[in-house]
Amino acid sequence: MFKLLSKESNIFSIPVYIGFLLLIVITFNFLNFNTYEAIIAGITFLGIALGYFCFHSIALNYQTHLPLFLYTFFIFGLYSGKIDIGLAVSLLTNSFLLLLLTSTNEDIRKKSYVLVGSIVALNFIFLPTTWPMAVFVIIHVIATSERIGLNIFRFLLGILLIVFSYFSVMFFMNFTSWNMDYFPFGKMTLITDYQNLFPLVPIALMLIYAVYDHFKNYNKKSPVSRYKYTFLMVFSVAQLITIILYMNKTYEYLLLLAFPSTIILSRMLRFLPKYWMQEISLWIIIFSLIGFKAGTYFDLF
Repeated sequence: MFKLLSKESNIFSIPVYIGFLLLIVITFNFLNFNTYEAIIAGITFLGIALGYFCFHSIALNYQTHLPLFLYTFFIFGLYSGKIDIGLAVSLLTNSFLLLLLTSTNEDIRKKSYVLVGSIVALNFIFLPTTWPMAVFVIIHVIATSERIGLNIFRFLLGILLIVFSYFSVMFFMNFTSWNMDYFPFGKMTLITDYQNLFPLVPIALMLIYAVYDHFKNYNKKSPVSRYKYTFLMVFSVAQLITIILYMNKTYEYLLLLAFPSTIILSRMLRFLPKYWMQEISLWIIIFSLIGFKAGTYFDLF
């Protein structure tokens, strides 16, 4: 199966996988369908579907079927149809952030920082627990920009534009009281029950190995590959902080890691020294996601 998925994808591949994605979204929302849920499902679908195009933008997987297949299977394993509006918007905004920030062109990045700030602020309004993303972007600006102060100003300007617009709309709608739900630092609940996450342990171990292998062979990689892969790992850390602090039993938060995990695992599989290792590892990932899906859907644990 690994050899089959290692074949080069073509222009028709992404629409086919998006079709499977649409089927997954419809299937898990079929029995709980109303206007509000339809809007959430639509936003979720757009955010996840945009991820397929991010593979081409990031260009770390040699345009094969493997990352597209794994990404689709991650969505199947982690998506339950019970996503709230905040997480749906976060999936959409994360895809836009990946498209904007992975560009190796400094001129393109610096012109997009106002938009990036606006996206981060919008993300926070809908899901305050995503505040680590703002910290990640600031670190990214400091680490990659030639004119750090100017680009941070652009980023903060984008945030202020959305904040001012938000408070203006709320004022005219006569919402003048502050909701403490927008202050996420008092609601941190660390995960204490890991039982439902046990099927994902093999995937977590593979991710740890992939990160180790990346730094072990860091000097052998091209500058562009080093930049994008390191960016992806730091991006994953920001998502992981949100998951650790706020997920509790809302396992849909794991969808925030679906895209970066797919790229990291795909590259790990490609560079394993033996074919049998690649094949076994691929099937371990598949069965781990199936086990997690069965455990959460049928409440087996």
